[in-house]
Amino acid sequence: MIPKVDKDDVIIEEARGLQGVCWGEEYERMISGMLYSPLAPELIEGRSRARQLTGEFNASLYGDVASEKTSLQRTEILKKLFGRTGQSIYIEPPLFVDYGCNISVGESFYANFHLTVLDCGLVSIGNNVEIGPNVSIITGEHYTMIEERRAHRGHEFTGGVVIGDDCWIGAGVIILAGVTIGSGCTIGAGSVVKADIPPCSIAIGVPARVIRSAKQESTVG
Repeated sequence: MIPKVDKDDVIIEEARGLQGVCWGEEYERMISGMLYSPLAPELIEGRSRARQLTGEFNASLYGDVASEKTSLQRTEILKKLFGRTGQSIYIEPPLFVDYGCNISVGESFYANFHLTVLDCGLVSIGNNVEIGPNVSIITGEHYTMIEERRAHRGHEFTGGVVIGDDCWIGAGVIILAGVTIGSGCTIGAGSVVKADIPPCSIAIGVPARVIRSAKQESTVG
């Protein structure tokens, strides 16, 4: 990936529908995939807000995990932290995010322990998605060539991540910037997803590759 040179009006408009967004020039550059400075005041404030909310969420790890009160408290925190959620959302702590406001999840979302979402770019997750433990979703990018990294030290760029409806993301999967995983996919444990996965695919490996369809085969006999 390389950084974009102009703001993305479509992405910016999408972000207007999210709550808790830390608006500013560098925020718009960040979600657009342009080079931006993470030290901009609005971005520091956004990350601080996320740290406070995730701190509250993760503190419940040591409470009465079976109690209805604890479950409701977690859900309320997630609905403040994320830019958009469905009514049914359950995540096992600990959870780690960069901003939280750039994450949207649909109905019936579940994630197991140690979900990490570095949501410098927008992360959109559909309905009926389940995520195993120790999964990382990374939207941040850096130049791969040394001279370019030196020339742009202190700046980053991003690529958003999209996960469609009815997906299962196995344990230890890493999803990298700019990736779209189509609806109905299964990503096998330990895979590294660095390119788009077509809908209704089962993909495994490093890097992840499609091994077969996830569609139910008809049985007529």
